[in-house]
Amino acid sequence: MTLVQMQSRSAHATPVHGTVSDAMVTGGPQVCDDMTVEVALSVMASDRTGHLLVCDSGGLCTGLVTQTQLTAARDSSAYTDRGQLRDILGDGAPFASSVTTMAEAQNAMRYSRLDALPVIDEHGTALGVLALAR
Repeated sequence: MTLVQMQSRSAHATPVHGTVSDAMVTGGPQVCDDMTVEVALSVMASDRTGHLLVCDSGGLCTGLVTQTQLTAARDSSAYTDRGQLRDILGDGAPFASSVTTMAEAQNAMRYSRLDALPVIDEHGTALGVLALAR
């Protein structure tokens, strides 16, 4: 499993022994958990990304949604146009902190079958995303 690295690194660096902050992608769209699925899909399309960081009204990161999750929710027989991101997030999604080791993050992603992992600070604010290379 190879993780995306957005910062230039020396040829001798070994990302598996570094921390998440060495390999996470900062920035990207952050949306509120009361956003509807349709609007979230539009934001994703306009930003050309496969995931969105989701935050509550206080700015704390509550998770990450992928295009696959949103499409599945929209195509579900239970879908309504009032469905919000908080309805599909679920509980207990894994997070990483900036000091989480790459090995720990890789294990969490393998165990949870995730392609991306939100990275948060000690207050729960989103710092970025750690994503698998495709």
